This record gives sequence, C-alpha cells and structure tokens, in this order.
Amino acid sequence: MTIAGRSARSPDRMPVENPATAELFAEVPRCTAAQLDDAVLGAVAAFDRWSRSAADSRRAALLACGSALARAGDEVAELLTAEQGKPLRQARAEVALAADWFGHTAELSLPRQELVTEEAVEVTMDRTPVGPVAAIAPSNYPIILAVTKIAPALLAGNTVVLKPSPVTPLASLRMGQVLAEVLPPGVLSTVSGDGDLGPALVAHPAIRMVSFTGSIRSGQAIARCAADSFKRVVLELGGNDPCVLLPGTQIDRVAGEIFRRATVNSGQFCAAIKRVYVPAGQAAELTEALRAEAEAAIVGDGRDPRTDLGPLVSQAQLAHVHGLVESAARAGARVVTGGAALPGVGHFYPPTVVSDLPPGTDLEQDEQFGPVVPVIGYDDLDEALARANGTRFALGGSVWGEPAAARDFAARLECGTAWVNTHGDLRHDVPFGGLRESGRGVEYGHWGLLEYTNIKITHTARRP
Repeated sequence: MTIAGRSARSPDRMPVENPATAELFAEVPRCTAAQLDDAVLGAVAAFDRWSRSAADSRRAALLACGSALARAGDEVAELLTAEQGKPLRQARAEVALAADWFGHTAELSLPRQELVTEEAVEVTMDRTPVGPVAAIAPSNYPIILAVTKIAPALLAGNTVVLKPSPVTPLASLRMGQVLAEVLPPGVLSTVSGDGDLGPALVAHPAIRMVSFTGSIRSGQAIARCAADSFKRVVLELGGNDPCVLLPGTQIDRVAGEIFRRATVNSGQFCAAIKRVYVPAGQAAELTEALRAEAEAAIVGDGRDPRTDLGPLVSQAQLAHVHGLVESAARAGARVVTGGAALPGVGHFYPPTVVSDLPPGTDLEQDEQFGPVVPVIGYDDLDEALARANGTRFALGGSVWGEPAAARDFAARLECGTAWVNTHGDLRHDVPFGGLRESGRGVEYGHWGLLEYTNIKITHTARRP
C-alpha cells in the first residue's frame, strides 16, 4: 500500500488468487483501521495545497503520471493478467489506455464563467474541488477504471484514496506506488483490504465524495451511507445491455461483431451485450452463427498468446454465471453450445449460446457478467422494445440494421448510451453513465470532470 506518499505494510495479509490456476500466488496488506485513517487524513492534509495549486501544475502532474505508468506498463500488465485472468495483450492495452487517459484528461479545463456583467453587478461561477475523494474500482478493468476516477479528481483539485477490488489488488497497488513517485505526498493513497474496507472508507467523515464502479447492491449500500453526510456520489453500476437486430439485418455481416461485443473480457464488462433480440424468422440463423463463433474461440490462460478468452475472475463468479444458465435450461431454454465449466483447474467457462429463452428468466432479467449470449426471438418491434426496456438496468443498448431506422429505434431505448451498429464503444471525450439502477452521474470527458467539482458563485456589487 502507499499511504501519504510512503510505502505501508500491515500485520495482516490477504491472499491473491490466479483465476487461471486457482492457486494463491501472492499476498497483499490488509489495511488496518489506523492505516485507513492515516490515508484519509493524509488526503485532507494535502488537499489545501493541491487544490490551490495552479491548474497548469496539476496538468503537468497528470502528464507525469501517464508517463510513469507507461514506463511501468509491462510490469503492471503482467500483474493484471496474473490476478484477473485476461489475455496479456489485453492487459497491456488496458494499461496503455490508462496511461493515455491521464494525457486526455490533462487537456480539459475548468474556466471561470461570467454569468452577469452589469454596471452595478458582476456574477461569476467557478468550479471548485469537492475535497478528499474515495475511488473504488472493480475487478474487471482495475487499472483503467481506477484512472478514469483518479485523473479527473486530481485535475479538479481533489485528493484521492484508491481502493481496488480485493480480488484484483496487485496491479493497482503497483500503479499506486508508481504514481506516488510523481505526485506530492497525500495527493493519492492506495489501500487494499477485504469487504469491510470499502464501507469504512465511504463512512469516513473526512471523505467528501465517493466514485464507485461495481454491483448494484454495493452501490445501494454506498448511496445509503453517503446520504448520512450528503457526500457526493458517482455510481457506475451493473449493465444488462440489450442488442436488437431489426428485421432484414444481414446475419452473416453482424454475427461475428455481436459475439465479440458480448464476450469481450470473457463477458466481464458492464457495457457488453448481455442479451440479443432478433426477428423470430432469423433466430435460427443467428443462433447457428453465434454457435460457430463460440466453438472457434480459444479459452485458456491469459499468458498463452493463443488465448482469446481467459477465465472468470473467481469461482464465485463462475458459479453465478453457471447458475443463470442452468436456471434458464430448467425453464425450457436450449443450451446450444457451452453451458458447463471446463474441466481442470481454473475458473474457465466456455462461450455459451442459449436460445428459446422464455420471458422473465433470470438470464434475461439479471446481469450474468460472463461469456453467455442469450438469443431471444421476437414477433414485432413493440415486443422487442418492451423486452429490451423491461429490466431494472439501463446502462447501454444497441440496435443493428439500416442506420436511419436503427437510430429511430435507438431513440426509444431507455438507457444511458444507445449504440447503432456497434456496442460498448467508450471514448475519453464522451460521457458514460446509466439510468435506473445502473447508477447515477457520468464519467469521462468534460462532463465527468464536472462531477468532481462544486459550483461556487461570486456575486460582486460594484461601487461607483
């Protein structure tokens, strides 16, 4: 751990598992209550000077962070593959994206706005930092989803305490060490711990904002806790993104892309395709095309360069995914391919295609977060729309077909982002967030930066 610029150990340790081998291969510190207090109070102590520093100075610090992370890229990526399971080339791409994200964020600004300029009155608006921020990152993309919080928070003048997922702490702890070398002490601390650490961090009275990516249940708990002291929250929670094919869409032209958008990172992506709606007359063709894609994909250890899809991050996640598939089969769905954990060690679940899914099954209603593609036939577009919008989730969705018709249908999807003829494309300069139980607030770009600020109005009466 890195606390207020110093490396910190703990008398208690926490094991880390390699999901490809199911072996405990490393240990990390389990943050104590006293160490957490040191991290937060270090952020408090650093806040005044950091928040008052020149914006250009903070931009330079972000650029230095990006360069430092890029230099450590191979080391961080190897840790990421070892603890999360994704193919090493994808881990390297994630770390490179995170390093670039610092530079993209440094290009943003928060200029003063003149709201009223009159002979007797001048009113201006500034965006001021919130204070110490708790950044809580998930296990699927630990590095980039930490940086998308750290970078805008620091640019706005806040200080940050980062807590990675207890399942994937190693790469984040190493990143925290790297970044602490180029930042003033206390501006960024990184702590590791189990399920008790997050609630303690959120509840700390000196934390003024929580930025969290993770499950709906955890997001609800954070929102309840934050409400006690009116902490600001940004919550990017679960997604159960629908994909709707319009009648007449050419299956052979879109099936491969839909499969890849559904199984990216072994399906462990909030904005992956989670369910596919297709005209009933084309359902068999799409199902067969997806089956062929699934059976051609190579599932294996992320260190093997041939691997397309790595393991699920934990045995618990594998059990969750398999339970949804089994439940759907009991309800009458047909498992076309896959549908059982692969033999041997590791948490490997093959890409699985399920068809003939009855309405209302958990596989349609809940987020599987695994490489499972339910294919659901529909008779008319009103039915497709009702089922696409008929869950508690509203993160993203996509429509595939003739662009004008697809855009018209996409306008009726109830979600934070609607894609047309693609899915899950996230950009540093486009806001991203969900509706309903998929969260509140947005991340990325200028709009994400604003989340880490308060509005400060200065009303000046001019004297004659």
